[in-house]
Amino acid sequence: MKLIIIISHFLHLVIFKITSPFFKQKNLYLLKACPWQNRSILERLVESPPLERGSSQAKGGRNCGKETRQQTGAAAEDQEWLLRRQQAGTMSRVSWLCRSKEDQFAELWDWNQTWHTATPGFTSCFESTVLIWIPCVYLWVSFPVYYLYLRKNCRGYIRMSAIFKAKMVLGFALLLLCLSTAFYILWEATQGIPRAPGFIIAPPLQVVTMVLVIFLTQMERLKGVQSSGVLLVYWLLFFLSSIIPFSSKIQHGVVGGFRDEPFHRVISYVRFTLVILELILCCFVDHPPFFSKVGNEANPCPEAGASFASKITFWWFAGLLWKGYRQPLQAEDLWSLARENSSEDIVTKIEDAWNEHCARAKQIADSAKFKRERAISENAEETTILLQPEHSKRKPLLKAFWNVFGTYFLFGTLGLVLGDVFLFLIPKTLSLFLDFITDPEAPYWKGYFYATLMFLLACLETLLEQQYMYMCLVLGVRLKTAVTGLVYRKILAMSDAAKKATTEGEIVNLVSVDVQKLTDLITYFNGTWLAPIRIIVCFVFLWQLLGPYALTAIAVFLFLLPLNFAISKKRSQFQEAQMKYKDSRAKLTSAILRDIRILKLHGWEENFMDKALSVRTQELQTLKASQFLFSMSLVSFHSSTFLIAFIMFAVYTLADEGNILDVQKAFVSLTLINILNRAHSFLPFSINAVVQAKVSLNRLAAFLCLAELDQTETGSGSLDSMQDCVVVREGTFSWCRESPPCLKRINLAIPRGSLCAVVGQVGAGKSSLLSALLGELHRTEGTLAMKGTVAFVPQKPWIQNMSVEDNITFGQKMDRRWYKRVVEACALEPDLESFPAGSQTEIGEKGINISGGQKQRLSLARAVYKKASIYLLDDPLSAVDSQVGQHIFEQVIGPNGLLKNKTRVLVTNTIHILPKVDNIIVIMNGTISEKGSYHELVQRQWAFADFLRSHDTDEKEDQDLQGTGSVEIVTKGHMACHGKLGGSYKSLEKRGGCKETDGAEFTTEGEKQQTGRAKTSVYLTYLRVAGSFLWAYILILFICQQAASFCQGYWLSLWANDPVYNGTQQHTELRIGVYFFLGFAQAVGKFGSIASVFLAGTVASHELFRRLLHDVLRLPMSFFERTPSGELLNRFSKEMDAIDSIIPDKLKSLLGFLFILLEIYVVIVMATPIAVVAIVPLTALYAVFQSFFVTTSCQLKRLEAASRSPIYSHISETFQGSIVIRAYKDQRRFILQNDLKVDENHRASFPAVVADRWLATNTEFLGNGIVLFAALLAVVNKSHLSPGIVGFSVSCALQITGVLNWMVRSLAEMDNNIVSVERVTDYSMTPKEAPWTLDNHLLHENWPTEGKIEFKGYSLRYRPGLELALENINLKINGREKVGIAGRTGAGKSSLAMGLLRLVEAAAGEIVIDGTNIALLGLHDLRSKVAIIPQDPVLFSGSLRMNLDPLGVCSEEEIWTALELMRLKSFVLDLPDQLAYECSEGGENLSVGQRQLICLARALLRKAKILVLDEATAAVDLETDLQIQATIRTQFRECTVLTIAHRVNTLLDCDRVLVMESGRVAEFDAPETLIVQKGLFYRMAEESGLV
Repeated sequence: MKLIIIISHFLHLVIFKITSPFFKQKNLYLLKACPWQNRSILERLVESPPLERGSSQAKGGRNCGKETRQQTGAAAEDQEWLLRRQQAGTMSRVSWLCRSKEDQFAELWDWNQTWHTATPGFTSCFESTVLIWIPCVYLWVSFPVYYLYLRKNCRGYIRMSAIFKAKMVLGFALLLLCLSTAFYILWEATQGIPRAPGFIIAPPLQVVTMVLVIFLTQMERLKGVQSSGVLLVYWLLFFLSSIIPFSSKIQHGVVGGFRDEPFHRVISYVRFTLVILELILCCFVDHPPFFSKVGNEANPCPEAGASFASKITFWWFAGLLWKGYRQPLQAEDLWSLARENSSEDIVTKIEDAWNEHCARAKQIADSAKFKRERAISENAEETTILLQPEHSKRKPLLKAFWNVFGTYFLFGTLGLVLGDVFLFLIPKTLSLFLDFITDPEAPYWKGYFYATLMFLLACLETLLEQQYMYMCLVLGVRLKTAVTGLVYRKILAMSDAAKKATTEGEIVNLVSVDVQKLTDLITYFNGTWLAPIRIIVCFVFLWQLLGPYALTAIAVFLFLLPLNFAISKKRSQFQEAQMKYKDSRAKLTSAILRDIRILKLHGWEENFMDKALSVRTQELQTLKASQFLFSMSLVSFHSSTFLIAFIMFAVYTLADEGNILDVQKAFVSLTLINILNRAHSFLPFSINAVVQAKVSLNRLAAFLCLAELDQTETGSGSLDSMQDCVVVREGTFSWCRESPPCLKRINLAIPRGSLCAVVGQVGAGKSSLLSALLGELHRTEGTLAMKGTVAFVPQKPWIQNMSVEDNITFGQKMDRRWYKRVVEACALEPDLESFPAGSQTEIGEKGINISGGQKQRLSLARAVYKKASIYLLDDPLSAVDSQVGQHIFEQVIGPNGLLKNKTRVLVTNTIHILPKVDNIIVIMNGTISEKGSYHELVQRQWAFADFLRSHDTDEKEDQDLQGTGSVEIVTKGHMACHGKLGGSYKSLEKRGGCKETDGAEFTTEGEKQQTGRAKTSVYLTYLRVAGSFLWAYILILFICQQAASFCQGYWLSLWANDPVYNGTQQHTELRIGVYFFLGFAQAVGKFGSIASVFLAGTVASHELFRRLLHDVLRLPMSFFERTPSGELLNRFSKEMDAIDSIIPDKLKSLLGFLFILLEIYVVIVMATPIAVVAIVPLTALYAVFQSFFVTTSCQLKRLEAASRSPIYSHISETFQGSIVIRAYKDQRRFILQNDLKVDENHRASFPAVVADRWLATNTEFLGNGIVLFAALLAVVNKSHLSPGIVGFSVSCALQITGVLNWMVRSLAEMDNNIVSVERVTDYSMTPKEAPWTLDNHLLHENWPTEGKIEFKGYSLRYRPGLELALENINLKINGREKVGIAGRTGAGKSSLAMGLLRLVEAAAGEIVIDGTNIALLGLHDLRSKVAIIPQDPVLFSGSLRMNLDPLGVCSEEEIWTALELMRLKSFVLDLPDQLAYECSEGGENLSVGQRQLICLARALLRKAKILVLDEATAAVDLETDLQIQATIRTQFRECTVLTIAHRVNTLLDCDRVLVMESGRVAEFDAPETLIVQKGLFYRMAEESGLV
């Protein structure tokens, strides 16, 4: 019973404060309780004539509380009198509600009963009217909006559960009680018992409200609402308004007996009980609705079934939080997306809105254009000026976004505005609280009331602000879905001209960078108009406290804004310089990783490492300068609170000695200044977000407005003959509407089931003809008709990052028998047998781990598997050798192939197959010059005959399909496609396989997925790298600056406590001077601590980069062959960027917030030591929260990052293969795949959003709890505390919510990014290759002198567990001997070179050079003595001189001599800068032959005794090959030369030829002898037409 009475007293106060004029000046509330005689002052004011200010009655109301009057002065006394006069008039106008015949003096409000008393309470009239009306009015005001919401949103219906039935029973019971009360009052009226109007109005109002409650309960059930927030708030208000009359009746019953008005008393008790039961029932959640899609999902989001209280506090997230804390989260643990967050729902809406607004904008633009043209034709200049300009492209897109997302955003904005109202009520309540503290006669319940009110206001502000942030972030997720969906659909519809106008990288930026700018706009947009309002309100409140002196704070802004502008401008210059160095470093690092094989073969690792470290040093120097300026900017921001307070307090106190800086002015001003700074800091971010979003919106709109393909370019129109499958009549085509025609007057009819070849010179228009047939070109004239489905094989094969089987089936149902036939026909069976997982082997991105020939055969197999009617084949035989090409033609394309009954259009330059085709079309300059059968065209001797003569070469090897460039090559550094996991290697086909890497594993190793939180050892590693002394110095600086901050606040509290003598405070100048010194000391300490953290971060970054680069360069070659280069580049780019910038920034924030938190704790405990009892458990709870959050949040962010990459990869793949997708009419399937990937990504990003809000809400609740305890304990110890200390304590406590929130956030970001340190140090434990140099005496300066090489029982395997790639090799190569090495693919040729240079260490045996076992030498000692020219001539980005002499040991004369010997001197002399000429990346600005000759010159400058040529001429033409061979014979005659080659004619000039087979020596003798023996070498020569 006592508890109920206490609660009722508290509610009296809350409702009083809500209904009172809260924003009046503080002196109006300093009314003292005093023993009023007879009736209250309000009654006197009402009944008596208008009071004169000097009358005795008016004076009587002011006689009590003389001390207050003395403190506040005459002005406050006058204001108080006027306020009471106004309140008396107001109350008199509504008193008729309370008066009856029995009580003609009843009032609605009585200050003596409510405020000026030790036991506050409301009048009986107020309890029976206003308290009852509040919940009723709330529900009726909410009803229209809520009703429309329910009508629009239906989630199914809920069956009549026990909860619903109980709600209805209780609702009808309450309805009966209300009716009973109404009828009883009517009965009382008939019995002559008078009632006041207010008592009569209340029951009917409750009756109609209860009918509305019952209606809404039923409607919620039918609409599937499981938990009603509207009704929960109603029952809560009903409960709060019922508890006061309930407690009053109990008090009256205790005092006067329970027999007075028994009916109303019983009704009140029963109603109160039923209301409690209804409130409890509303806290429960009803059953899921029927026909709801949520219930059908495997793992539905718990938000839909959560209670209202759980939704607003985000505790429905606790289940996933607990699961993530106990075990690593997997993708399966994430919830399914709600329908309103799914791509299916969002993209459909945004696409419809975008199309609608685009159509409107086009109509307006066309209308404006027409009016302008008409005005110009009429020479009406005035009219032209007045016409509106064409609408911006971004306007329709902005309108579309607003149509879809605007309403949701407005609801969030409403919450933010309401939250700001509560935010500004907090300092006003603090002002009243400090007034209570300074008034020794104020009753204690007022202190408790103010403390509790501050807590409630802070909690309401937290709930509203976090709901706003949640809605903004959810809206951001939806916006990402919408933009990604629009962009992806645009990719599939773009014309070729539009495709050329953009790049793959730009599109990825649209869905990554630009969409992030748009989502940032959602969060920051309201700051553009709300931040200025906050600043104005702060100045208004400060004016109320300090008068016009508050405007002096503007001077601080006028000083800081130009300072920060200058700092930002200078910092941007440093950032630009840093980006240049970063790009140079990234470019060099990329070149090192891309060409790591070349570096290792030549032993150049140390040289290139020094170059990278030099660039890195310059980069970190600019970063250090930029961070120094950033530290200054941060200090200026953090010091702005002190500067504003110092300026205002100094001017206020020094301008007039009568201006007293009391506790209220000091600490309420500080609270307002903190709010002011938040608004001031938010405004630049908001403006920047708007500017950046505008640019991104323009970019996105420009992309979405690019030209699209006309979907009606092709059709299955009427065909003259059923035999004609493809018909073109007078067709003229261009790549876009504005470009000239690329195909002119095409007339074409292709019969059903025929094979038609299209031939012509390069650039004649062969591929353009196929594009026209596919509808990819714009048709300006003529007609085009195709009948049946189409399959297309592009010249450049398009392969997806998926399994071989998925690439072939391409979304179709698996037919195992047909699949096997297709694989055999396309010559893929040997490849599949050698792949580790067969058909399930995953192909790398862009087919990176297979050869060009294999990619082309996969592309062909995909088309064949389609079983289409028409096949368009764009030169599919160009990437395979003669044998494979012949096999494919016979088994697939030719008259007896799988496609023999299909219509085939084959673009080809392969001469020998032309006699086997049905028709040949010859294209010249975009027109069909002639067509017919092979024999008809040969007899005509027209264009076709010229074509045949132009392709007749002297090289017999090139007459069939095989050209000089037809050898399939896999990019160096990637896996071979033929290496089985088991280690067996077979020749796939004659020169049709991949470039051999002899045993390299096919599949690459993916990145390891990190789970859980980062280990403590990782933090220690980072700290140790920077240096223990530096961190100790940083901690001392943080302690010093926080101590200065504490002293500054404490000194201000002493200043505010200074006594007032003769209306002035003493020692004001001293207080101001010390206050300035402490603030300045804090600023200096702040700058030192922040700058030192950034300096330590720079030191750590430099050392970690050096270690990473050294560790990577020391890794064996086998590591690079099985590790994707992207993973390594990620370490050097993204991970190092995190270490450079993010980790120091988050560490700075973490340390700063930690010491601020410690200061707040010290202040609170100093003021009230007993607060430790509350602080310890709350801090422990906070630690639990942060542990749960950080663990789960880190995992969610990793899952989100892991699921984000497939989206970009899929977009990139689609952009490259859009023509294939359109040809197969498979757009819908790819759109669904993209939507699925986006939804999968948002399944992780949505919980991450909720996790942030859960953290913010609950940590702010904890912070608000600390504020409550600090204030309550200050009230308890009021008599022992000075007002200054209380103000210091409470104002500090009010900052704790933000500190706790941001500290956990910083810790989470640190945990997420410290993983980068772990990742860059991963390779320190990876096995390394042998040392680069060894201190031994085995070598003399001129070793080797002869170049004699001997293999003794030598065996080699690429990795443990694999079979031997070389087995028991025994042979001797004499000094200065020229030895050729031949063999089939996989025979072990390149393995000999790898073993000789120790790229792979021996499994058994040894290699001896000039009597020295090479295994006993350092790797650089060996490799610097052996020159090698690899198959791909590699040049680095840099000067020509650097490429010729990377180590810088040769003189200019030696370099020019080498160039002259390589016949390059005249070429170099003609270059713009000669030796300083800049080679582009990979030497792309030089021809292949020139690059190969430069590599020869480089080998010549090394003056090595041993030269290895590893297929050095495989990719060059015959003339260059002959030139290279002649140079080798003349310039390397004193060297031992090992030549690995496919071309047998290259080996005929060697002294001896070594033939390898299956890793063993098969033949080794002079070439003439081997030909006579008619062994393997003879067969190879025979196949090449040499014998």
